[in-house]
Amino acid sequence: MNIRIKNILILLLSVTITYSCNNSESNNYMSVSGKIDGLRKGKLYLQQFVDSVFISIDSTKVNNEFEFNLSTSINEPDIYYLYLDKFDGDSLNDRIKFFGNNGEIVINSRLKTFDTNAEILGSDNQTLMEEYMSIIRKFNLENLDLLEIYYDSQINGNNKRFDSVNDAINNLIKRKYLYSLNFATTNADYEISPFIVTTEVPDANKELLKQVYDKFNDSIKVSKYGKLLMEIISN
Repeated sequence: MNIRIKNILILLLSVTITYSCNNSESNNYMSVSGKIDGLRKGKLYLQQFVDSVFISIDSTKVNNEFEFNLSTSINEPDIYYLYLDKFDGDSLNDRIKFFGNNGEIVINSRLKTFDTNAEILGSDNQTLMEEYMSIIRKFNLENLDLLEIYYDSQINGNNKRFDSVNDAINNLIKRKYLYSLNFATTNADYEISPFIVTTEVPDANKELLKQVYDKFNDSIKVSKYGKLLMEIISN
């Protein structure tokens, strides 16, 4: 083998190793960037909720700049939070919940509607979670309306109406459970599926939970929420 060919092979091997290392790092890394319109001064934190406590992973100060960039290593898709401290002593309505994954996540929002007007891009799990929550909100609003009638009929001693509304509430709960289980089954190839089951309907019939679990592929079964679902089924 002449020297020129040998050098070319060494160069190709070096490029391959570098690419493999960079590719491996990108598969375990999440970048969270975006813009908060109207934010003049504050501090943004990338957080996770661990053992009933919010843990900050990364942070950045914002001074007259709308754009931000945060990052963390990541083992698998999971729930994260973007927390804004405006230095006003008020922690309400300052935290955006999102389903993160490796790669780039973009979060754009406004200061006045920080947690209610956020646009989140870059995560299929997040897109599915937003779709799911849009329907769950409708269930919850319907439940509030029924509860108002329920307590009103109870106060006024309208037993017939009370029984009717009670049946409607129970039926609504069943519909919500069935929707959640069906959504999880339909999207069984995504981590959002076991997350929904373990957080929204963990007390559902274990046979139904097992049927959903059996739809998962191996990578979802060994995920954080896949393992948690198996624990719920087994106990």
